[in-house]
Amino acid sequence: MDILLSASGAVLIVVGFFGTFVPVLPGAPLAWIGLLVANFSVYTKAPVWALIATCVVAIVVSILDNVLPVALTKKSGGSKEGTWGSVIGIILGMFVGPVGIIAFPFLGALIGELIHDSEDFKRAVKAAFGAFKGFLFGVGLKMIAVLLCLWVYLYALFNGIKNSL
Repeated sequence: MDILLSASGAVLIVVGFFGTFVPVLPGAPLAWIGLLVANFSVYTKAPVWALIATCVVAIVVSILDNVLPVALTKKSGGSKEGTWGSVIGIILGMFVGPVGIIAFPFLGALIGELIHDSEDFKRAVKAAFGAFKGFLFGVGLKMIAVLLCLWVYLYALFNGIKNSL
């Protein structure tokens, strides 16, 4: 059972990593749940303070991931259409691969901004870059949070194996 718990935790952390750039998967929360599940194994006991800290990080990153793209789009003069275009671009980009995941949020925001105001292309490009920066910043924060969970998991795993020998 302990091996199953540790392995399940590792799988959830890996799925959480994919969730850093796949918008339908909550990356940081999944990675933290993986860390919590693994903690029930004797092989991967993490310190309580590490579980609390990674939980706080996962919550904060999840909130920022939803706020930053909108805030940076608005700061760049963007509209709701640009924000929605970026979200649609993220979803469509998942089916194209790594290039789509990076390019489609920008293109979606640009198309959304042009739908909002087709007269001002320069403003639309500026707003699209704002939405894109928000997306990239959110992905970066989620990756840091998931890698933190992975580091705590590996630390607990190596200590658990060392203590069981």
